[in-house]
Amino acid sequence: METPIGVLLIRPLSAYLQQELSKRYTLFKYWQVPPDLRREFLGKHSNSIKAVVGNGVQGADTELIDALPFLEIVASHSSGLDKIDLELCRERGIRVTYTPDALTDEVADMAVLLTLATLRRICAADRFVRRGEWKKSDFNLTTKFSGKSVGIIGLGRIGSAIARRAEAFGCSIGYHSRSQKPNSRYKFYPSVLNLASDSQILIVACALTQETRHIIDRHVIDALGRNGIIVNIARGSHIDEAELISALVEGRLAGAGLDVLENEPQVPNALIGLDNIVLSPHVGASTVETRKAMADLVVQNLEAHFSDKPLLTPVI
Repeated sequence: METPIGVLLIRPLSAYLQQELSKRYTLFKYWQVPPDLRREFLGKHSNSIKAVVGNGVQGADTELIDALPFLEIVASHSSGLDKIDLELCRERGIRVTYTPDALTDEVADMAVLLTLATLRRICAADRFVRRGEWKKSDFNLTTKFSGKSVGIIGLGRIGSAIARRAEAFGCSIGYHSRSQKPNSRYKFYPSVLNLASDSQILIVACALTQETRHIIDRHVIDALGRNGIIVNIARGSHIDEAELISALVEGRLAGAGLDVLENEPQVPNALIGLDNIVLSPHVGASTVETRKAMADLVVQNLEAHFSDKPLLTPVI
């Protein structure tokens, strides 16, 4: 008798995704297993678990993959891959998929939203009204977005979508990436430091790798300058958070819009107390439409794999 295909869902992703997976496979909800019982749980079900579904917060690390000898595919409900041990997957012949195009527009929209909210201090203005301070005085002047110089770190799908949106605001666009894009009309900078020196707004939209961890450090922040702002819709570890806080507190940076943090969901008290930043709980792709599209793509990739058909969005 053939063993039913087991799918290990790492996190409580959408009810829709859980329903679709349950229709097709034996669904194991990993987050419901107490941490001290997980090794025993994996040992008990390792024969049937052939797929793992995670996202940009939790994926398939070395320990999890090693505990699943019959694992065939890791389907990431995310465009990021830094939570997956890709090298081990290659060694073991485990397929990996992700959901790149499904979330491009929403994340790019979020980058523009955070930029506008930071420059125009929308959250602070909202608090100003709610506290009744408008009756006593006018809100302080803010800064416009239109016409600013925008530097984008990573000109992939999301970075390019951000650039197109920024162009609509009359912004000049520069970018840094691993290599120059031959068909791009935007100015290429061989280093992040040079890009920051020529930008008023610096937006992080690259993948997280060993090379891009803390790509925003004190030198880059100082090159951007006291009137600059940083927006991050990629991964928290792209920014040296301690240096960012220091620059914001000391006035060496005007502001920041952050959808991601280095140790999320933990938020440093120093950030919470600052009025020149906008914080968002990693929701760049959290719209009803996008989450459905991402869930559908995860399911379609699993169906393709277990039917011996080509994967829709393969990484490996």
